Parts: sequence; structure tokens; C-alpha cells
Amino acid sequence: MSATTHLAITRAFHKANPLSLTPNNIGRTFTTSAPRRDFHFDTHHFVQRLEREGLTRAQAEGIMNAMAEVIDESIRNMTSNMVTKAEQEKHQYTQQVDVAQIKSELQLMEKNDLAMLKAESDRLQADMEKLKQRLREEITRTQAGVRLDLNLEKGRMREESSGQELKIKEVDTRIEQEIANLRSSIQMSKATTLQYLVGFVTGCSALLMAYLRFRM
Repeated sequence: MSATTHLAITRAFHKANPLSLTPNNIGRTFTTSAPRRDFHFDTHHFVQRLEREGLTRAQAEGIMNAMAEVIDESIRNMTSNMVTKAEQEKHQYTQQVDVAQIKSELQLMEKNDLAMLKAESDRLQADMEKLKQRLREEITRTQAGVRLDLNLEKGRMREESSGQELKIKEVDTRIEQEIANLRSSIQMSKATTLQYLVGFVTGCSALLMAYLRFRM
């Protein structure tokens, strides 16, 4: 294709459909010269523009068909990656269902976790009550044992105290007896000494009187 023909095609294409490749005009459909193909620009006007630029009818139609195929291929490539409204709504509905399902599963998991936590808490509380009961019983047994030991110790101390009191009483009795015996011995000694003194004084008096009589 010569440069003149290429320039003619470009001018004719832009004059026939200057906004055909813009996003707002991709979905528009115009009247076409071909009965079974949907073109996105006015092909008849495009052919006429090519003829006015110096091309023959056959050349203009051939170029128009090639351009239409290129444009259709481009549009198909562009629209192949697009999503229809129905598909978008379906995808959105699927996402909503998935979110609702996940939410339901999370709520169920949360309920199960709460139930497990409550059961574990109840079990721990029951174990604590059992432990408290065992501690109370152990404390009661320990206190009873301590009381018994104290009572036994008190009894033993009372018995020892009674024995000591008996020993002390025996010692006191023995001391009293010794004191009584000592007093009796002292009294006897006093009596003996007194008798001795009386005898001595009497003897001395008799000797003195005898001496006085002798001197007289």
C-alpha cells in the first residue's frame, strides 16, 4: 500500500467515525452495508470517503472490510476481559453467600469456643471446690491431731506435776518428821542439861554449905 493510499484511508476513517475507538462509543451499533455483520461505524460513508480520496469501489470495500475485521477483533479482545452485569451480580451474590457462610461459621466457632470455655471454667471451678474441700478436711484433721497431742501433753504434764507434788509432799513430811525429831532431841538435851545443872548447883551448894560449916 502506498503512502497516498494509507493517508486516504486514515482521513476517511477519522472523518467517517472520529469517536469510534473511544470508550463511550465501543458499544454503539450503526447501520452497516453488510447484512450479517455488526459494524461500529458507518461503512457506506467510509467507502464513499475512500472513493472521494481516489480509490476504486472494490479497493474501498476491501479496505473497509479489513478495517472492520481489525476493529471487531480489537473490540472482541477488549470485551473478552470485561464482565457482564449478570456475571458481576452473580459474582457479587456468590461473594455475599461466601461472606454469610464465613460469618455463620465464625459465629458457630465462637459459640463452640464459648461453650468450651464455659465447660472448662466449670470444670476448673469444680476442681477448685474439690481442692477447697480437701484442704478443709486436711485442716480439720490436722487441728484434731494437734488438739489430741496437746491434750495428751497436758495429761502427761498433769501426771508429772502430780508426781512432783507427791514427791514434794513426801519431802515436806520427811522434813517435818526430821524437825520434830530434832525438836525432841533438843528438848531431851535441854532436860538432861537442866538436870545436870541442877545436880551441879546442888552439889556446889552442898559443898559450899559444908565449907562454911567447917569454918564456923
